[in-house]
Amino acid sequence: MSNCLFCKIRDGQIPAKVVYRDDVCLGFEDINPQAPTHVLFIPLKHIATVNDIAMEDRELVGHLYTAAARLARERGHADKGYRLVMNCNEDAGQTVFHLHLHLVAGRPMGWPPG
Repeated sequence: MSNCLFCKIRDGQIPAKVVYRDDVCLGFEDINPQAPTHVLFIPLKHIATVNDIAMEDRELVGHLYTAAARLARERGHADKGYRLVMNCNEDAGQTVFHLHLHLVAGRPMGWPPG
């Protein structure tokens, strides 16, 4: 998608503080962090929303979660806990329409969110 903010970050057209990259996904620091650790994991493949995930994307989506868990462990959040959030569309808070998983950690999380 030529006008997708996250595709431009993926392609190096817009700078970001990248903290994780492999052949499936990219992880970078959120520019408006809600906790000491707030990293967004995006698939390299453009998928607009959760509603657009196809059956062949199942492993890709699972990979986002394993990449986030790996970074959470590396940053020392695994034992105390962390939150993984994927919003879908505007009412849920999605502002960039490229699938992304939020890793939020480093402070206590309230429930319910929102």
